[in-house]
Amino acid sequence: MAKLGHIIQVVGPVVDVSFSADSVPGILHALEVNTNPGGEGRKVVLEVLQHIGDSRVRCVAMEATEGLSRGMEVSDTGSPIKVPVGNEVLGRMFSVTGKVIDDKGAFSAAQYESIHRSAPDFAEQ
Repeated sequence: MAKLGHIIQVVGPVVDVSFSADSVPGILHALEVNTNPGGEGRKVVLEVLQHIGDSRVRCVAMEATEGLSRGMEVSDTGSPIKVPVGNEVLGRMFSVTGKVIDDKGAFSAAQYESIHRSAPDFAEQ
């Protein structure tokens, strides 16, 4: 079951989220907010940067925060932001959250990796 929290403050790209004491997400975890929970809305991805006490986390939004407000439900993905990797990505353009932004049609990848993984060894490059 996904860990759920609620937005308590939005200041530009900085979003504070409150969770229950036993479900505080880890640093660098990706959180998702649906801007229209009852219907077709866009998902805003937040990245946890800091634990600020009282089961609250401070996040940075990976896209515009218009439409976010206090009380909106937030879910923890349980992992960092992941993007597609491999030969399938060659010649394609992606946002920092791994969404296709090149208007070249549908895309699927066999492998996804965290944006925070270590750089490859020099020998691998």
